Amino acid sequence: MEQQAAAPMARNRKVVLREYITGRPPREDDMVLVDGGTVTLRVPEGAAPAVLVKNLHLSCDPYMRGRMRDFHGSYIPPFKPGSVIEGLGVARVVDSTHPGFSAGDIVSGMTGWEEYSLIDKPEQLNKIQQSDIPLSYHLGLLGMPGFTAYAGFYEICSPKKGEFVFVSAASGAVGQIVGQLAKLHGCYVVGSAGTNQKVELLKDKFGFDAAFNYKEEPDLTAALKRYFPEGIDIYFENVGGPMLDAVLLSMRTHGRIAVCGMVSQNALTDPVGIHNIFCLVPKRIRMQGFIQSDHLHMFPQFLSDMAKHYRDGKIVYVEDMSIGLENAPAAFVGLFSGKNVGKQVVCVSQE
Repeated sequence: MEQQAAAPMARNRKVVLREYITGRPPREDDMVLVDGGTVTLRVPEGAAPAVLVKNLHLSCDPYMRGRMRDFHGSYIPPFKPGSVIEGLGVARVVDSTHPGFSAGDIVSGMTGWEEYSLIDKPEQLNKIQQSDIPLSYHLGLLGMPGFTAYAGFYEICSPKKGEFVFVSAASGAVGQIVGQLAKLHGCYVVGSAGTNQKVELLKDKFGFDAAFNYKEEPDLTAALKRYFPEGIDIYFENVGGPMLDAVLLSMRTHGRIAVCGMVSQNALTDPVGIHNIFCLVPKRIRMQGFIQSDHLHMFPQFLSDMAKHYRDGKIVYVEDMSIGLENAPAAFVGLFSGKNVGKQVVCVSQE
């Protein structure tokens, strides 16, 4: 009987969470790079259909901070201390026992912060057709952040041409796309960011009509009145806290607020309350939280539209690439101090 050739082996480094974090932003030493030992580059025999991948690019996203606490009431479960951190990634299939995937395929989806991952639910992976668009953009422009911007703006904000749009955290992975989609729709768009470099980026590269550094505005209410003398029709909410309070005072009648995230509140065990919430009543404001996975029926149209906008030069995209798995903790932590410029991605391998 012919013997099967021995499967190749490889070392597998991984980033694990030390322990749950309470009441503060994450630090680099909350995560540790460990040697995961040797892995066989083949799906284990007898396992349910699965896919073994070599991770190429990993995504750093603010929602992952919520998974670093011992809280089970969210839409996604917490990480387990001592276990590998999970996140969205782009990877190359090394071996597959699933009929939908073959060695060499490029895929995107949930994976581990490690060099090799065994994906036991491969039906949740998306196969990527390689093109002129960089693979890492499938974690941003053509990935979850891009789709969050697309679904949030078109489905939740219900925009009309000529409306006044405000985007907070506007230079981030989601905000930069929201602003550009709003401009393409014929809206007047203002963004806020935390450095003067990012403010210039919003105006010069992303085409926002105006932008301001919120750290240089002692009175956010006055700042918004200055940029929106007629009020705000649409607010794409990414930060929460004092900014949301100020925006509520500037909203126009029948305005819409799409609540994508509240990064200022992510690390707080005692979140800051909102004082001006009553504005929702006299102004008949619709304020709605959303998650992109509720809108997956739009994903094929999103991919088609966004790829065309990018190729036509109507949408530009900026990413902040860190090189090496060992730099993933620092890249992630930087999200919460505004260190990144654009979508934060970690390149694990270019092979």
